[in-house]
Amino acid sequence: MTELLSRLEQCGAGDWRTELEAICREKQRLRQQDRKCQRYQELLDSLPELSAAFLKLDADRVEIGAAREISARDQERIDLGLYGLRPWRKGPFQLFGTAVDTEWLSSLKWNRLKDHIAPLAQRKVLDVGSSNGYYLFRMAADRPSLLLGLEPYATFYYQFQLLQHFARLPDCYTLPLKLESLPVMRGFFDTIFHMGVLYHVRSPLDTLIRLRHSLRRGGELVLETLIIPGDEAVAMTPLDRYAKMNNVFFLPTVKGLERWLERSGFCRIRCLDVTRTTLEEQRKTPWIQTESLEDFLDPADQDKTVEGYPAPRRALMLAEAK
Repeated sequence: MTELLSRLEQCGAGDWRTELEAICREKQRLRQQDRKCQRYQELLDSLPELSAAFLKLDADRVEIGAAREISARDQERIDLGLYGLRPWRKGPFQLFGTAVDTEWLSSLKWNRLKDHIAPLAQRKVLDVGSSNGYYLFRMAADRPSLLLGLEPYATFYYQFQLLQHFARLPDCYTLPLKLESLPVMRGFFDTIFHMGVLYHVRSPLDTLIRLRHSLRRGGELVLETLIIPGDEAVAMTPLDRYAKMNNVFFLPTVKGLERWLERSGFCRIRCLDVTRTTLEEQRKTPWIQTESLEDFLDPADQDKTVEGYPAPRRALMLAEAK
């Protein structure tokens, strides 16, 4: 925490720094009282103290360390940590020779956007809903001046801590916070990634406005979210669940999403891609203990979810803050 605050000062932190420090200290206090967090911290404390000599961040599979760098005993301790932090959703990774075949092949999404976004070198970047940090690691290959992830779910937050324990990337951090808990860092970031999160928020326009306030003028928002097909500027609200998720509130059309962005103060809005989620991109592996996409689709009609809604498709959008 001290290291992050010091880096924020170097990057020109505003009067929100004190508020952020207080929020993080309170969050740390609560984590120390949470049994799941205690168990995860024990896993981290049992890891060998070493720094990976080999890093490969610019390929589909993020590789941290080589098998030849560690002993069999260290490998056993690392593998226990990896298995103890399942499910692994985003990836793939390879850690000192152990391949982590994650539920999502997140490289497919990254490859759809990486050649279209503004170059990340020397930019201050925020990744909202950063999960285990797969995209942060991919971004780090371009050497931003600051990478900050927000990940409120303990399992994914501690997964990042495990990976970073060995990667030790400079200027790369994750806070266990939701966007709503973060002070508005007005005009601070050059690029904000907000991927796979917007359909989980109850007030998407308020979220988009908050993101715009956190960007400098001309800063870039990289937005990815579930959408529905259609040519009108409308949105759907599922009655109860969507693809077995009970926290999906609004699914717009692409035109509806563009309208939201316009009304939230963004310009130069463009849709990079609309992709139907496939069983190649999201599937069961030994690294998750839960259902996956095939369980969320109607077995008699793969174009629909089990609830009868259009099957998941995602739009990738770019927009600039006015």
